[in-house]
Amino acid sequence: MNVETTWHKSSYSTSSSTCVELASSLDRIRDSKDPQGPTLRVDVAGFVQAVKGGRFDR
Repeated sequence: MNVETTWHKSSYSTSSSTCVELASSLDRIRDSKDPQGPTLRVDVAGFVQAVKGGRFDR
């Protein structure tokens, strides 16, 4: 059985900003501007921990 994935965009996102979307399965992310493009498999818990820890701050 092939189940379609539901994608969720951040509530902080606007239509003109860069954003990622998270799969409902919580194991993939993608660029919201390129929904047919590639996806990245992620460890969501580890990803969230890295974001909260400032690992991606510039």
